[in-house]
Amino acid sequence: MNRRFSRVESGVDLKDYFDRGDIASRENRWTFEIAWEVANKVGGIYTVIRSKAYVSTEEMGEQLCLMGPYKEHCARTEMEEMEFPRGNPLLDAVNNLRSRGYKVHTGRWLVDGNPQLILFDIGSGAWKLDQFRSELWDKCHVGVPHLDIETNDAIILGYMIAEFLEEFRRCATEYSQANDLQAPRIVAHFHEWQAGVGLVALRTRHVEIATVFTTHATLLGRYLCAGNTDFYNNLDKFAVDEEAGKRQIYHRYCIERAATHLAHVFTTVSEITGYEAEHLLKRKPDIITPNGLNVKKFSAIHEFQNLHAMAKEKINEFVRGHFYGHMDFDLDKTLYFFIAGRYEFGNKGADIFIESLARLNAQLKHEKPDTTVVAFMIFPTKTNNFNVDSLRGHAVVKQLRDTINGVQQGIGKRLFDSCLKGNIPAPDELLTKDDLVKIKRCMYALQRDSMPPVTTHNIVDDWNDPVLGAIRRCQLFNTVHDRVKMVFHPEFLTSTNPLFGIDYEEFVRGCHLGVFPSYYEPWGYTPAECTVMGIPSVTTNLSGFGCFMEEHISDPKSYGIYIVDRRYIGLENSIQQLANYMMDFSRLNRRQRIIQRNRTERLSDLLDWRTLGIYYRQARVKALQSVYPDYIDESSLYSSRSNLNFSRPFSEPPSPSSSRHTTPAPSVHGSDEEDSVDEETELKELGIK
Repeated sequence: MNRRFSRVESGVDLKDYFDRGDIASRENRWTFEIAWEVANKVGGIYTVIRSKAYVSTEEMGEQLCLMGPYKEHCARTEMEEMEFPRGNPLLDAVNNLRSRGYKVHTGRWLVDGNPQLILFDIGSGAWKLDQFRSELWDKCHVGVPHLDIETNDAIILGYMIAEFLEEFRRCATEYSQANDLQAPRIVAHFHEWQAGVGLVALRTRHVEIATVFTTHATLLGRYLCAGNTDFYNNLDKFAVDEEAGKRQIYHRYCIERAATHLAHVFTTVSEITGYEAEHLLKRKPDIITPNGLNVKKFSAIHEFQNLHAMAKEKINEFVRGHFYGHMDFDLDKTLYFFIAGRYEFGNKGADIFIESLARLNAQLKHEKPDTTVVAFMIFPTKTNNFNVDSLRGHAVVKQLRDTINGVQQGIGKRLFDSCLKGNIPAPDELLTKDDLVKIKRCMYALQRDSMPPVTTHNIVDDWNDPVLGAIRRCQLFNTVHDRVKMVFHPEFLTSTNPLFGIDYEEFVRGCHLGVFPSYYEPWGYTPAECTVMGIPSVTTNLSGFGCFMEEHISDPKSYGIYIVDRRYIGLENSIQQLANYMMDFSRLNRRQRIIQRNRTERLSDLLDWRTLGIYYRQARVKALQSVYPDYIDESSLYSSRSNLNFSRPFSEPPSPSSSRHTTPAPSVHGSDEEDSVDEETELKELGIK
């Protein structure tokens, strides 16, 4: 395989099919996408569905409809309620379901693309729960414990959606016959096991609808990785039924496995998850559907660098407050590393991150004592309140700034008045004794006997907290001699946060390196978000993102993607490799880091939904052809390109042909732009041959 931006099966980008559903309408082709997290923010699948909404509506327009549960606390801000137009088979199907006693909410999702929404009120279908459970048992022999509320809710939602799709197919067929249209072709795409119940219901009721099932992470895989098992090297040895039974999730596992095998097309988000599904769910994926992002390109290369500088200054403000009284390090020579995500200490790699930081601390003391690394750990967990010492630090720093601003204004006024009279004032005339007293009082307030705290909050049950336990074991206590400083922030970052005052995206832009040495990461949005913002990151060959980058880029490290081996070498070697990567990054000077950020940002086209959305389209076409053998993908006949060719982003400098073996996409040669950089010169500057 060509290890550039090669895609074996796809020959075009999704934007070749952007016609707002014109061809889909002519073909009478309808697409339904079903997930628990449609307009319902719970986890990562919400990000997938939300970010993909724009390209999906550009491709399918009004022929696309997203479906999920109605959660009022989310729907109030995420959904604009409205009815479908009269004569639309969607309206007829919704009204028929309402006549059966179900509450169905329709409208548009308030995100880019404004896709159509149908949300089902689970409570309105609860009276039929016993009937649905009985059908699931009779047809699939899957029994569900009465007290498992989450699974019972998934069953109600699944059967309500199955009833709707069955009704919609009947209404669409009648509408087509009345208007001399060809028979409707319908595809339903289900995400994860909660939505998978609907797929099982459709298939066991023999409804003629094409189905696609995508697993973003296997249920059993998450549970197995939470324990101390050598997961990937023992995948073929697990007794899956027994392991699911031990963890009391056997019924959920059966639903997931049933959906996997009943779907016409089965997809996973990465090769590594496909390998996992092959052994745990006993089916190899038909297509890999990697997750993308909505990438916003800048018209000039320096724009995102300016955003980095502005965001970094806001993080500097936090550091000044948090480390007040111990600001013995130069912020211009300070690097900001961070890790973020769900608080899964082992799965997210927080354990080896902290251990590697201890080794980096020792190396920096010996080799670069003037360089400081501040390592942020953003893992939401239960807290009592903010750490008083952390809040006090920001207060005294603000007081010092306000005092000095007042003194500056006074000095400026006195200097102006004196010069206006023709006199150059003496230093003691500019800085009065009163000013000196104010400044000294503020400086004495900055003194502290204790070391800066390693956490910004008082954590509940902190003596059992795994992050704090690892920090204590590695003795990273933010002493004067430590070159690695720790900040554990157990809360999501928002612009209303009194300590940081910036949201997560701005925080990422201000950091120098994202570190995500995950053991279990089916895809990995955090390093992908870093990449599109031009921030280098560390990932692993056990994450979907890391495998994807290894496959598509000949030299990931030269593009700021450091891939730690957590699969083929021992834990000790992985820790040492991560420490070495962080040390290599710490050795880069400012110019080298700027060059590397430019190179990282060039990879953003690879992660754009306009590029990756084509895989979802392939899955839908394959499912349609398996149910409707006469179906011909009409829009592919009008495709303008037959091979993959990435357009050069505005911020990407042209590259000489001799350096293409390390270039992620063939460059378009031409103008001598202001921002042009020679690829070989870049690599030489970074010390890469």
